[in-house]
Amino acid sequence: MTHLHYERRGSGEPLLLIQGMSGHSLHWGEPFLTALGPDFDAIAIDHRNTGLSPRVEGPFTLGDLAEDAIGALDALDIETAHVMGISMGGMVAQELVLRHPERVRTLVLGCTYAGGAGQQLTSPEVAQILADGMQSGDRDKAFRAAWSVNVSEPFGADEDNYAAFRKISDERPVAVEVIMRQMQAIYGHDTSARLGEITAPTLVIHGTADRMLPASNGEAIARAIPGARYVPLEGVGHMFWVEEPERSAELVREHCRSESSAGHPAARSEPVGGPPAA
Repeated sequence: MTHLHYERRGSGEPLLLIQGMSGHSLHWGEPFLTALGPDFDAIAIDHRNTGLSPRVEGPFTLGDLAEDAIGALDALDIETAHVMGISMGGMVAQELVLRHPERVRTLVLGCTYAGGAGQQLTSPEVAQILADGMQSGDRDKAFRAAWSVNVSEPFGADEDNYAAFRKISDERPVAVEVIMRQMQAIYGHDTSARLGEITAPTLVIHGTADRMLPASNGEAIARAIPGARYVPLEGVGHMFWVEEPERSAELVREHCRSESSAGHPAARSEPVGGPPAA
C-alpha cells in the first residue's frame, strides 16, 4: 500500500474519485469538481507514480492500486464512501468493491472494462494513433493524439477545450514508463466472473462515441452486476465528465442520493473523520 496524494473539496458524504490511465486528480477538471462540491466531500486521489503521489519501483496490479485507494480512506479515517472510477480507475474500483464491499456505499463505473469474453480494449487502430504520438518525440503531437481519441470530434475541435486539457497535462506530467506499467496492469485485469458478487448499488456511465473503450463494455458490465443501472451518453467520447461535467455530476448525485435514501446499510454509515480540508 502506498500513501497517496489527494485533492479534497466540497462538503457532504465522502466520494472517492479514481482516475484512469495517465490521469491524476487534476484531470477531473474544475467544472466537474465544482458541480459535485455542494453535495459531496470529493476526494480525488493520485495513483502511485502519478501527480504528487510517491514513486514506487517495480510492476503493480490493479489490485495493488485498489489497496492504495483503501489506504487513502484509512488515512482520512473514512469508514465508508461513495466510489467513482473511470476507465482504468473503473477497473480499480471493481477490484476495490470486490475486495472491500463493506467500505463502498454506492459505486459509479464510467467508460470502463471488466476483461473476459466479449469485453473490448482499445482497437488496434486507436492504439496505433496513441503509439505514433508517443513515439514521435513531439510532445504536442503526443498530446494531440491522446486528445483526439479521448473526446468526441465536435468537443475536440474546440481549441479552448484542448488548451485546458494540455494545461493540466503539462502541470503534472506522467512519465511514459508509468503509463506502460499501467497498461501492463490493465492487460491482467479480469473481474468478469466476479461482477455478480457486487452488492453495492451501481451506476454505469458510458459515452456512445467512446473510441478508447467501446460502450458495449459498459452495457455488459451493467448486465452482469445485480440491479445496476446503465446510462449511455449519446455522442459523447471517453472523457464524458469533461465533455458534460454538469450532467455527469447530476447523474452521480442522483444515484448516490437515491441509494442513500433507500436505506442500504453502507449508505447509512457515516465517516469517522472530521470536516473536510479546504
